[in-house]
Amino acid sequence: MKKLLLSAILFTAIMSCKDDDNVSNQNINYTKLPQEFPFSTLMTLNGVNVINGGFGSGAAAHPTQKGEFYVITDRGPNVAYQNGIKILVPNFTPTIMHFKINADGNIEVIKYIKLKNPSGQPITGLPNPVGMGSTGETAYAADGSILGTDKYGLDSESVVAATDGTFWVSDEYGPHIVHYSADGVELERISPIGVNTGTRKLPAVFSKRRPNRGMEGMCMTPDGKMLVGTMQSTMYVPTKALATNTTLTRIITFDLATGQTKQYLYKQDGGASDSVCDITPISNTEFLVIERDGNFGSSGGLKKVYRINLSGASDISGTDLTAVDGMKVNGKSLEQNTWDEINTAGIKPVTKTLAVDLVAKLGYDHDKFEGIVYLGNNKLAVFNDDDFGVADDGNGNPKTKVLPKTGKQDKGTMYVVDIQ
Repeated sequence: MKKLLLSAILFTAIMSCKDDDNVSNQNINYTKLPQEFPFSTLMTLNGVNVINGGFGSGAAAHPTQKGEFYVITDRGPNVAYQNGIKILVPNFTPTIMHFKINADGNIEVIKYIKLKNPSGQPITGLPNPVGMGSTGETAYAADGSILGTDKYGLDSESVVAATDGTFWVSDEYGPHIVHYSADGVELERISPIGVNTGTRKLPAVFSKRRPNRGMEGMCMTPDGKMLVGTMQSTMYVPTKALATNTTLTRIITFDLATGQTKQYLYKQDGGASDSVCDITPISNTEFLVIERDGNFGSSGGLKKVYRINLSGASDISGTDLTAVDGMKVNGKSLEQNTWDEINTAGIKPVTKTLAVDLVAKLGYDHDKFEGIVYLGNNKLAVFNDDDFGVADDGNGNPKTKVLPKTGKQDKGTMYVVDIQ
């Protein structure tokens, strides 16, 4: 196997994972390793190096091999442009990276798994066509020319590793939940619009996700029976203008055996500009979730992880899963109701308590952290999304993404932190 050092991998403490519900008797030592990954350059545009990074949009532990992890990229390096985005590397394929931590503390990359369509051809991160998960975005090349679409394209934001070696991935387009083989070939696609899903679908209301704010996080319960997904922000139900409760977002569970879904409300601390990102299980009902804003940690950024519990929360699925506005209260969609109105109706959101504030605990400097893995024994692995080392210059062009504290280009980083 080819050994590579993951760039800027930072471990905050030497720790051992002790036996509990999620951790075996095998102890893994996490040691601070300030060793850089030898990133290749995907392209150079106007002097800006677009790096072969992006791993950290979602993360998962190997289900049986302790000290091994999976991290996934999103749709690829991009910047905002006119009514859509510039896809800087149009043929980029969303990719899962499998790596482990060796006894010497080095990172060994075991395998890169490119996501593929049912025929085994690599997919892209290009938007889906109309009717197949389109968010209304137009994709442009770096020179401003219009690109096409990809009906199997994915803006991947999470990865779940199953015990049978397959993967489940959720995204921000459809939103879709896609089942992939161990080699990354699509086996099933589940969406609220019925694309490529057979009889298994997500509730129709999820088609009203905010563009680029779809199913940001997903995990599997420890019993292997359920997927649990988090929507990044308030959905536009019934419309953008009328979805006035901007701290309300939804959590969905998907029974893998039956396809049955349930929905729960989550109350964000922030608002429309903040994000609920990855989710990782503690038990079959208790989870850890990310809440963050888009600022760098050293510039007043919000970077917190909360413990949540689904027990006692109300299932707000309603009786008609084909209703595009979902269950209604007071003749309005849930997103139109205030929290007081929701409480008066007897609807209970999931409970939440602060597990860790990364800025206060670590002096976390990145703008994003989008992958978390519970290690047991109140230890949490945290992964940032480096956006391939580029940021938007405000004029539709990339600029180097620079960390304020160091003045260096942002690169993929892993932390291990104690939580409450």
